[in-house]
Amino acid sequence: MQNKKTKELTLLAILTALSVTFGFVAKIPTPTGLLTLVDAGIYFTAFYLGKKEGAIVGGLSAFLIDLLSSAPQWMFISLLIHGAQGYFAGFKGNYRILGLLIAAVVMVGGYALASVFMYGIGASIAEVIPNFCQNALGVVVGWVLYQGFKKVQSNK
Repeated sequence: MQNKKTKELTLLAILTALSVTFGFVAKIPTPTGLLTLVDAGIYFTAFYLGKKEGAIVGGLSAFLIDLLSSAPQWMFISLLIHGAQGYFAGFKGNYRILGLLIAAVVMVGGYALASVFMYGIGASIAEVIPNFCQNALGVVVGWVLYQGFKKVQSNK
């Protein structure tokens, strides 16, 4: 007998680990932190499983990347920002575009606001475009992975 909750928890753990790995594939230093591919894993999870799972994987993976990257000052901020990003990205149907727009605003705006308090307005402004690019790349890579996964899954 398979326990559905155990299976779901295992899948979320694997997706979190993959998202953390994506975060370590390309780390680009910036004035206030790092740009990573963690968003690709977050968006894939949100597209594939939905908003609750996107929030869990988004928050945990970003938290762990900051912990492992020696950036503990960002851990809880990333937990909240990327968790919300994953939640909104998981909107389905007619609300998907709105969810993606909110997810981008939450991620870019959240880090901009946090940077103002941590490093000042100059560093905050310097992060807006790179964070937007990280977010956009995450949407594209996450969507491509999701489409590929759906195609492979439908061929079974």
